[in-house]
Amino acid sequence: MCYNVKASLEAQLRRAKENGDADMIAQITEQMQKYEVNDYHHTNGFEHQPFVIYEKEEPIIAHWGLIPHWTRSSDEKNEIWNKTLNARGESIWEKPSFRDSAKHSRCLIGIDGFYEYHHFKKKNYPFYIHPKKGGLTLGGLSSKWLNRETGELLNSFTIVTTKGNQLLSRLHNNPKLKEPRMPLILDSEEQEIWLHDEEASKKMIYPHEIELNVYSVEKLSGKDYKGNVEAVSKEKIYSELEFEGLYDPPEDLTLF
Repeated sequence: MCYNVKASLEAQLRRAKENGDADMIAQITEQMQKYEVNDYHHTNGFEHQPFVIYEKEEPIIAHWGLIPHWTRSSDEKNEIWNKTLNARGESIWEKPSFRDSAKHSRCLIGIDGFYEYHHFKKKNYPFYIHPKKGGLTLGGLSSKWLNRETGELLNSFTIVTTKGNQLLSRLHNNPKLKEPRMPLILDSEEQEIWLHDEEASKKMIYPHEIELNVYSVEKLSGKDYKGNVEAVSKEKIYSELEFEGLYDPPEDLTLF
């Protein structure tokens, strides 16, 4: 699953900058300034932080955790929110929480990288996963929800996931899951298809093999957690994992 990411404001605005929309960039940047944190060295979905996402070509600010438009109350929103941080790509066109968004409101999310856990002897170890250059663009779904109690219109999103590729299959071994998962990572051509072509988008739900850097980092929760600071994504070697072979690249895979 993808519950932990690194997403600087620069990474979130990357698509708008590529499109050369200076006025929109200034407007979104000003809107983001009302939030205390714009650069996420580490954030997890359960914090429901605001991100810049892209619906069609328009950047908007939305909170992580999709709230379906049919949600009836704030209490129901709070009950749903933590369950919709990720959307299993194979079923988004059927599940009630996601099917309207899958059909009408697919979106893109720009990040620097993401964190996943490796489980070993009843402990979990966080790893940071990122491209050698630039950032990643993830496929997502978005929704607009009107809070009838306050009149507030809230934008929200979820990250679509797919089966883990060869790299994530080796790393993401959560015993509670049926299979390793990874976020849906899209290249530039796939991004346009995801935004504009529903039928073609259905064919994109598969594990993309992409060259990534991976290394273990310090704890992302608990008393040793450094918080949302740059050092949180610095490498930390765990000697007990050296026997797992996670620090040795496999012969047929040059992704580490």
